[in-house]
Amino acid sequence: MPSKPLKVVSANDVVSATIALADVLAEKQAVFVSPPEINGVRPVVEGLPETVDEQVGLIVESSGSTGVPKRIELKTESILASAQISLDALGGPGQWLLALPINYIAGLMVLVRSLVGETQPVVMNQAVGFTPEGFARASSLMTGERRYTSLVPTQLNRLAAAAGSDDFVLAQLRRFDAILVGGQAPSRATVELLRELGVKIVETYGMTETCGGCVYDGVPLAGVGVAIMDDGRIAIGGPTIGVPGTSRFVTNDIGEITEDQRLRILGRADRVINSGGIKLALDAVEDWARTQPGILDAAAIAVSNPEFGDSFVCWVSNVPGSSEIINTDAAIAALGLAARTAFWANIEEIPALSNGKPDLQLLRENFIKFQNDVRERRERGEI
Repeated sequence: MPSKPLKVVSANDVVSATIALADVLAEKQAVFVSPPEINGVRPVVEGLPETVDEQVGLIVESSGSTGVPKRIELKTESILASAQISLDALGGPGQWLLALPINYIAGLMVLVRSLVGETQPVVMNQAVGFTPEGFARASSLMTGERRYTSLVPTQLNRLAAAAGSDDFVLAQLRRFDAILVGGQAPSRATVELLRELGVKIVETYGMTETCGGCVYDGVPLAGVGVAIMDDGRIAIGGPTIGVPGTSRFVTNDIGEITEDQRLRILGRADRVINSGGIKLALDAVEDWARTQPGILDAAAIAVSNPEFGDSFVCWVSNVPGSSEIINTDAAIAALGLAARTAFWANIEEIPALSNGKPDLQLLRENFIKFQNDVRERRERGEI
């Protein structure tokens, strides 16, 4: 079987990664971008092949926000198709601001779109962490006639909070022809606020297997087919399906097609609890929590309940200057009886993975530790 070499590049080295990606698009090699070096030491990467099938252009690691990350092979032709139809949907090639790590698909596709559009990206210094001020400074260096960037909801929340009091941040946000936001559902309040301020937000849906976002504001990109399976899961077909030998990818997300023929994401199939016979999607819990006064972001996990089977814990972070808590009666009224055993907790900031997605695994581990600590204190008679 024909094959080609696999090159490993560190996420810290954006220049080398861009050069390597150019060779990927020329079908000379495949690339795996490893996690960033820490203090000059590259993380140990094991289990990668020296060569891959000639169709493969990238091996990309998924985020693993709810479990163990997996490595996914993507076809070169699908990577190219994704970049081209994305640029077509946005109005043509433009200069990109790289604000995401390139060892995940969203960051990688920023570089691929730059190569396809023959433009020079501006790269944020991700070693110091994301800040609205750093984003605005990097944005001010952009010289392209059209300007794009790709963000995750956590970054968008921070920018929205800063835009209300920092004219420079708001001015830079308004300069973008499109700010793509994906990875998880963004806060409705954040999106609406920024759009009212004249910021062009595009909500994207996709995953590593689809070479990133392939549905923009609920509308599939050119050639992309979206269908709802009998069990409610979303199936995607078309040129952006990157997995070799697969023409259609059945996601683990539940969705529906609205009357105006847009895709609406209802939540993940593996994030639906059953509390006393009543089902509730944790994504719906988070979406509702983000609409409450003073709440900026939310993250929920399922937990066991001795009486009702399932319940959930939902952590919420506040907008700057607010100390609002979730009203449990309002939660039950909005979410139904499945929320009657829920536990709500305020947290300064939702912990995130390096790609900006919420670290649900860390939240779960911390909650289990909290439960064990309480149990031990009870046994000692301290509470």
